[in-house]
Amino acid sequence: MNRVSRIVLFAAAALLSTPAIAQPSGEPRNDLPQPYRTTRDWGELPAGTAKWAAVTAVEAAPAGSIYVIHRCAANSCVGRPEPPILKFNPASKLLASWGAGQFNFPHGAVVDGEGNLWVTDAGGTPGKGHQVFKFAPDGRVLMTLGKAGMSGTEPGLFDQPTDVAIAANGDIYVSDSHRNGKNNRIQVFTKDDRFLRAWGSKGTGPGQISEPHSIAFDSRGRLFVGDRENNRIQIYDTNGKLLDTWRQFGRPSGIFIAKDDTIYVADSESGPDTGAHEIMGAKKGIRIGSARDGSVTAFIEDMEPLRPEHSGAEGGGVDAQGNVYGGVVRRQMLERHVKK
Repeated sequence: MNRVSRIVLFAAAALLSTPAIAQPSGEPRNDLPQPYRTTRDWGELPAGTAKWAAVTAVEAAPAGSIYVIHRCAANSCVGRPEPPILKFNPASKLLASWGAGQFNFPHGAVVDGEGNLWVTDAGGTPGKGHQVFKFAPDGRVLMTLGKAGMSGTEPGLFDQPTDVAIAANGDIYVSDSHRNGKNNRIQVFTKDDRFLRAWGSKGTGPGQISEPHSIAFDSRGRLFVGDRENNRIQIYDTNGKLLDTWRQFGRPSGIFIAKDDTIYVADSESGPDTGAHEIMGAKKGIRIGSARDGSVTAFIEDMEPLRPEHSGAEGGGVDAQGNVYGGVVRRQMLERHVKK
């Protein structure tokens, strides 16, 4: 065997010996390493609260605080007295809470570079909902996008806004429409609330969206859109040009991208097809990989990975120590995954 043949065979063997890494745009894998241990006892709950409600988002602030967004006592805050925004220190001590009576259906959230918290309300009742709120770290409302209780297709109006992301220049990106919503688009605003542009329409083709459930920016300024009902992540530039499409992270309910471009994708709905076009054979859980090249290197399997009901972590976040948080809606719990 000559030297060139040996090199070719060695390279092929090396590729075959690394099955844990999924290649970009492939199907989601269930057999990846699980380098975390899971706990479900993190977080001091407010006085009089016996258990978590449906947790939809977890976001770490630059100063170390951790925000947990939940849907009051059940899966809706309509008519409920509980504050849906809880602020903790890294040791899980409750520092503050707010938002009581302000939300219908708290959904996505993000903390910007100045430590302000942005939260979407994907529900609508007369005079409340279909909005995005910007809060100071002390809970003061600094900005509101959308009109209270008004759903619409016009620029600047939302129909069940699901998530929000802040670009490096301060522009505000909002994913607009939950399941059965009528917009299925991304809207963009300046940092002072002036509408700039929008893109997207309902469909399955390239650049079309069906339930944009979560959004996040990577270090290059690319916008990752969790196109949940289409079982894919679509990657855009800031003007809405489609750059790539990935399916290897499963059915994306939540996307978090760290500063080093590690990407965490929560898949809360894969498993048996219940009529919502779920990925049959894929397990629920959090897939971890690289936003740079699309490789998938780890999988935190959900405790009910193949249950027909949508049960896994939906919103997630990562703190400064690398602990991964999963907000679980149906089981109403907060999961914390710590490196083994």
